[in-house]
Amino acid sequence: MKIAVLSGKGGTGKTMVSVNLSAVAKKAFYIDCDVEEPNGYLFFKPASVVSDKVEIKLPVVDENLCIGCRKCINFCKFNALAYVGNKLRIFEEICHSCGGCVLFCPERALSVKYKTIGYVQKGVSENVSVMTGILNPGESSGVPIIKKLLKDDIQDPIISFIDCPPGSACVVMESIKDADYCILVAEPSLFGAHNLAMVYDLVKMFGKPHGVILNKYLNGNNPSEEFCLKNGINILGKIPFDNELGLLNSNGLIAVRESEKYKRIFSSLLTKVIKEAQHETVINS
Repeated sequence: MKIAVLSGKGGTGKTMVSVNLSAVAKKAFYIDCDVEEPNGYLFFKPASVVSDKVEIKLPVVDENLCIGCRKCINFCKFNALAYVGNKLRIFEEICHSCGGCVLFCPERALSVKYKTIGYVQKGVSENVSVMTGILNPGESSGVPIIKKLLKDDIQDPIISFIDCPPGSACVVMESIKDADYCILVAEPSLFGAHNLAMVYDLVKMFGKPHGVILNKYLNGNNPSEEFCLKNGINILGKIPFDNELGLLNSNGLIAVRESEKYKRIFSSLLTKVIKEAQHETVINS
């Protein structure tokens, strides 16, 4: 079972929820798809870490063979090639590595080169297999790294928690597309409700079953809770605003491994998440 954990922005508590649900499970995979700023491994401090680089294919032109026919330019739907000053220009940042331009070149002036854009690291922390994607600084897209993270074999029936990038961009879409269930983490503010609405629209568009965890919960006015009630969204749980939890988190500690109180809270939350996910899976099967 794959559970994706999303939030409309960073700092909402998405990684805290993902890490603690993974740690409190009997056995789990934690997959950090927030490849621009992965930080789940800072909590787990995994052992036996192995790294595997992630490469993309890019076209390279031999100017001595290129005759300027522009067939490659006409083929590319992403405008990654242009003919400027009697030379073929390749814009690597917007190339989608499909390789079509190379196949269509009648003069064989285009060939393929490989570029490393980041890494996938795998390690173990007690009951959790920790998988982390790391995008090299300056690279334009982490989608190839996320594809590699989620392509690797996940052993059933182990539960997997996918710590998604913040927001609702293409990297988030790639992270949730094969998820069985989505947890939306929200803060108790107008801005939090706005960000919740953004990811709510995304999971609805993908047709994913979902529920909300209200983080930093305080009694009183809570725009995110009001949004859930107004839209009939299932509230999976409320994690109270608590200095102890904030201190554990800021020190890079996993709350459920440090505190019986939080072990009980996240165990209860995990039971509810699994029950909801299994229920939705049966309904949609």
